[in-house]
Amino acid sequence: MFLLSFMNNTADGIRILIINGVNLGQLGTREVNLYGYLSFEDYLAKLRAEYPDVQMDYIQSDIVGELCSAISHSMSYDAVVLNAGAFTHTSPELADAVRSTTTPVIEVHISNLFGRERYRRHSELAAHCTGFICGFGLDSYQLAIESILHKKNSPS
Repeated sequence: MFLLSFMNNTADGIRILIINGVNLGQLGTREVNLYGYLSFEDYLAKLRAEYPDVQMDYIQSDIVGELCSAISHSMSYDAVVLNAGAFTHTSPELADAVRSTTTPVIEVHISNLFGRERYRRHSELAAHCTGFICGFGLDSYQLAIESILHKKNSPS
């Protein structure tokens, strides 16, 4: 697991943890017809430029236990944006981690899971997440960030 941290002076103190799971470290080179040619690190640079007042930290791991640990230690964040990759469909451990955290978690996917193989149409995580976004390419992450910012800036 690696954490790419981007410390900046956030005007409103919004902190988001982006967690990517299995095989998502290969974005830009893996199945480019489905996922595109842009690496996640390059996309993350664009997100950070678009939202300079938001601190975005990023973790990617192919190990489910590391993802669970990241979620369980996410209390200092306003929200988690989680793309668990194939673990979405197979990991009750990850579902338990999402259910156990008090930090809102938004599940995202690059592709439209409901237009792919049947087994991808089920998420172990979705019932425990604040929201679910899929099918908008890498912009699924931006939609999640927009929803976090909207909720944070809306009167209660």
